[in-house]
Amino acid sequence: MTSRPQTTVLLHGEQTGDLVSVTEIVVPPRSPGPPLHVHGFDEAFYVLDGELLFRVDDVVASRGAGEVCFAPRHVPHALANRSDVPARYVLVCTPAGFERHWARLAAAAAGVEPPEWALAPPPEVTVVGPPIGGPDGDLTTRR
Repeated sequence: MTSRPQTTVLLHGEQTGDLVSVTEIVVPPRSPGPPLHVHGFDEAFYVLDGELLFRVDDVVASRGAGEVCFAPRHVPHALANRSDVPARYVLVCTPAGFERHWARLAAAAAGVEPPEWALAPPPEVTVVGPPIGGPDGDLTTRR
């Protein structure tokens, strides 16, 4: 399996007046995930399969199938898949915009051009720390 997430945008901003986007994401096994970061939109993560480790602000928690994690805008957060199997989740972003990032990744992986709606720049993301699944990440978890 690839080391990058596999993504499918299910609902994009042009379909919702830029209010919300929905993306299905498969995180490969042993993926350290993105670095700790902040941005100006809210994210809700609904885990469909597997288990993901989340850090939101100073709280680190594991979430499995059927569980949700919420990361409010401007709050540092990250996720990782520390297990030996892929994890799959649905990401809901409000307002919309970051789905353009996921659509561009999917297009690049497929060797095609991204859809026209994904050509505008995605919202800015600011890295504020290391990935939680990497060697410098936080290892303390709470359920």
